[in-house]
Formats: sequence, C-alpha cells, structure tokens
Amino acid sequence: MYAIGGSASPTINSQGNRYLAPTNPFAKEVTKRVDTDASLWKTWNWRSEGDLRLNGAYFTPSGAGASTSYARASSLGAKPSSRVGTLTSDAGAQC
Repeated sequence: MYAIGGSASPTINSQGNRYLAPTNPFAKEVTKRVDTDASLWKTWNWRSEGDLRLNGAYFTPSGAGASTSYARASSLGAKPSSRVGTLTSDAGAQC
C-alpha cells in the first residue's frame, strides 16, 4: 500500500509516477484517507496527472485542483510514467 496521504487539508499533485498494486484486492488504492469523512476530504486537492497505474491501482482525486502557485513553483516538467523503467533501470544495489 502506498503512503500518500494526509489529514490537515493536504495538497497532493502526483505526476508521472508508476503505481503497481499488489494482488490483495483491498490494497489497490493509492490515495488513503483513514478515519476521515468524505465531506471533509472532498475539499482536499489531490490530483494525478500522467501517472501509470498497474494491476488495478487507483487514485481517487478530490478538491478543486492544483493551485496556480503550485504550477508556478514547478521548475521541472514531469516525465511520462512510461519512462519509469528506463529512468530507474540502474537504481538500487548493484551485484
């Protein structure tokens, strides 16, 4: 299960990420809102743009969208999620 979440009106802008869900049908949600009523979390700005979701992984967006200040603060554009394998092929321990 992914640890994307928050509880104090968080803003999450996920761009160009790859999410691979496990086989467990109860652990496929990328966005987890624990013990929070929908009437509250529906105002939180959680967005997914260009993400690749595999094996049934899903992202539940909410809120009005990314703020203009976030767009101006971004100095790098997200790479397409299809490139994750190539970009990370040499990451990790080398044997």
